[in-house]
Amino acid sequence: KGGPADNRTRSIVSICIVIGLCCFFYILGAWQKSGFGKGDSIALEITKRTDCTILPNLSFDTHHSKQGSSGDLVSPVKKFKPCPDRFTDYTPCQDQNRAMKFPRENMNYRERHCPPQKEKLHCLVPPPKGYVAPFPWPKSRDYVPFANCPYKSLTVEKAIQNWVQYEGNVFRFPGGGTQFPQGADKYIDQLASVIPIANGTVRTALDTGCGVASWGAYLLKRNVLAMSFAPRDSHEAQVQFALERGVPAVIGVLGTIKLPYPSRAFDMAHCSRCLIPWGMNDGLYMMEVDRVLRPGGYWVLSGPPINWKANYKGWQRTKEDLEAEQNKIEEMAELLCWEKVSEKGETAIWRKRVNTESCPSRLEESTVQMCESTNADDVWYKKMKACVTPLPDVQNPSEVAGGAIKPFPSRLNAVPPKISNGLIPGVSSEAYQKDNKMWKKHVKAYSNVNKYLLTGRYRNIMDMNAGFGGFIATLGAVYERGLIGIYHDWCEAFSTYPRTYDLIHASGLFTLYSNKCSMEDILLEMDRILRPEGAVIMRDDVDVLTKVNKLARGMRWNTKLVDHEDGPLVREKVLYAVKQYWVGGNQTAAS
Repeated sequence: KGGPADNRTRSIVSICIVIGLCCFFYILGAWQKSGFGKGDSIALEITKRTDCTILPNLSFDTHHSKQGSSGDLVSPVKKFKPCPDRFTDYTPCQDQNRAMKFPRENMNYRERHCPPQKEKLHCLVPPPKGYVAPFPWPKSRDYVPFANCPYKSLTVEKAIQNWVQYEGNVFRFPGGGTQFPQGADKYIDQLASVIPIANGTVRTALDTGCGVASWGAYLLKRNVLAMSFAPRDSHEAQVQFALERGVPAVIGVLGTIKLPYPSRAFDMAHCSRCLIPWGMNDGLYMMEVDRVLRPGGYWVLSGPPINWKANYKGWQRTKEDLEAEQNKIEEMAELLCWEKVSEKGETAIWRKRVNTESCPSRLEESTVQMCESTNADDVWYKKMKACVTPLPDVQNPSEVAGGAIKPFPSRLNAVPPKISNGLIPGVSSEAYQKDNKMWKKHVKAYSNVNKYLLTGRYRNIMDMNAGFGGFIATLGAVYERGLIGIYHDWCEAFSTYPRTYDLIHASGLFTLYSNKCSMEDILLEMDRILRPEGAVIMRDDVDVLTKVNKLARGMRWNTKLVDHEDGPLVREKVLYAVKQYWVGGNQTAAS
């Protein structure tokens, strides 16, 4: 999960998920199919202007070749076949058939359960027949081509709640939700009357049980980035719809394992009738929200059991049941030192105290169990425990634990408090500034390849090994900059649907994983989550990228290996790739 201090010895990396509004990169224009399968003249012009033939040819034998590498260049390329069409929406670690083998208690069966090596697919996951590139943002917020996500169940199940409507050959998203059928905008206006959304104080948000992520979609125009998650369950394709709309989302659930986010990450957390049993398991799930919620952050609970006296009949639950649930939530919020700042209608809002000193009940050790772990960010596959994550010490009652965060956009370029306060071992403010300078240089080189850097061609962007957030940091520092990401081990599949990302960036990733898992497995996973005609940028040692390039050429990727921007004598090179357009239904499938 670490940055420069430890990213050569750890296999859990920080991933930055970027959307077009924060996009730094645009590379290798390709012929693109627009929302209805028509040729996109802009993309064609990009292709012409970024023809890889204008880049210098590389001679690997001249620069840094190892013995035997020339043999790799002439040996046959392994051709990967398409998987059978039934795998078009395959999510390896959330496979429905495998999930049924695990306990249902506490949603364990909806958590990550990845296939063993012998069960992994070694073929290319096919796009559905008729697949087209998603609409550009902001149109994609409201429209998704039916062919990309051909599931109508939510249009019936959630019809009166205005989640999604089927119109001809597209889905339309009116912006409604179970708790805001009149639209997310009006709902967010209500929240903004209590929560300081407009001034940049709230920049990062966590949406638990997000549905089709309309809340996160409409927060974007207010400069708030929401990380949304929901399980792959009976609400078919809800997260897939969110991703096709261009909204950050992952498959996930509050179950038995800690959320894959650092502590003190989010300015706001949100549950809109998310069906999470907040009062159960000794407040376990509220404690996990407390861990990821920044000091001074807000928790929004909309729907049952709030205002149960007026709604218990419509919710088809007894008054006694709802009253008991709300009492448990109120009691746990008090133990967590959350101050209730608003309750209006079916929506309640709490605010987390800025430090332990301002929390009288927290000082009474007998009232709450504190977690003993020395690293609150060590969360990958770690079981949740009914304990409260301690906050950093402060010198006075008004100081923000862990350091105050500047409003956005000022926080984007400020040194993150976790770095300036020495909370990330081995990383200084000077190292951070040096990293920023280096990535500005790299990004300039990328933009020189393609002059359409900020045209919006790529909306969903994945940085597979985030570093400091220059091509987006140790993950806690990423969030303190006002960006979002997630912990992940690339020896396993990512928690998303196929065809999620328009652009994938990987710096030093294959060297990092060289002794941990198969290069082929990582590349096949990259192909699974990359959209047709999507682009990849990989930086690594020349010998590593030579091997990567050979595999990529067998995956229907067009590739070009080029020199480092400092010249041919630098071992680090850059591999650019574009995934070819192809769909299922007419290929010879792998057995």
